[in-house]
Amino acid sequence: MKSPVHRCRDVEHSRGQSGAGGGTSCLQEEQRIPISKDVITSSSASAMWFIRDACGIVCAIITWLLVLYAEFVVLFVMLLPSKNLMYSIMNGTLFNTLAFLALASHLRAMCTDPGAVPKGNATKEYIESLQLKPGQVVYKCPKCCSIKPDRAHHCSVCKRCIRKMDHHCPWVNNCVGENNQKYFVLFTMYIALTSLHALVMVVFHFLYCFEDDWTKCSTFSPPATVILLILLCFEGLLFLIFTSVMFGTQVHSICTDETGIERLKGETGKWGKVPCWEAMQIAFGGPFSLSWCSPFSGLSCKKSPEDHVAIPQGEIIEEDVIEIPLN
Repeated sequence: MKSPVHRCRDVEHSRGQSGAGGGTSCLQEEQRIPISKDVITSSSASAMWFIRDACGIVCAIITWLLVLYAEFVVLFVMLLPSKNLMYSIMNGTLFNTLAFLALASHLRAMCTDPGAVPKGNATKEYIESLQLKPGQVVYKCPKCCSIKPDRAHHCSVCKRCIRKMDHHCPWVNNCVGENNQKYFVLFTMYIALTSLHALVMVVFHFLYCFEDDWTKCSTFSPPATVILLILLCFEGLLFLIFTSVMFGTQVHSICTDETGIERLKGETGKWGKVPCWEAMQIAFGGPFSLSWCSPFSGLSCKKSPEDHVAIPQGEIIEEDVIEIPLN
């Protein structure tokens, strides 16, 4: 059974073939409307965004608990008992900075609208307000009744169509899309760096304890110290591998201008791709600067009136493939 997206494209393709055979106007694929981000904008872009998914909420809580566990072991097992004050200050500052940036990036990735298309805008009044040309075709998502821009896909968890959706990640309890991909990339990068730093400190602490008395290298008992360090080592190694792979995958997707779901569905080459460096600037919000590494860039408490676009009310059009002019 074909998905609604493929069914819509098959309908357009069949119309084009029949039009070519009968001498009528053909609906070519390039006639599909690349509805811009500026045209389809939700007022939720400046509002709080949170997905009420039990699995995602549990995974997000586990993520924070694992980072806090690493904080506990690093501070109370390795750094505070250390006799070298400079070593403790330098590594404590670096580790806490990386952990803070990782959690901040996680929060921004989770609470940022990934690029959701407004629900229920597939009305005759709204389509007429777009002032489209005759012969053009737009697509309606049958699940959320929204006009789908190019490269938008429906997420069954978010229950919305997401622009440039890469995938739904339960660890951030959100889709990774056009608006929050930067924060997801930063989250994976900072978690990988935090895990690497923790592993290096665990190795040095083991070497230090082997050379010295185990009862003096930690405030905990030797068995408890070994168990805590082994668990941290396992956690750090696991997340270093996982987040490094995810970081590389996301950077590759940005540079190739191709999302994970587009690659999975074989939807490549159907749009004009941008060069790698230009795609990176689009994803990270401008020319290269230190703001690329900051999860706080673009954060503002002010609501711009331009973010609110009134959607004309009316009845939802039943057809999934809508041809202009409307009947």
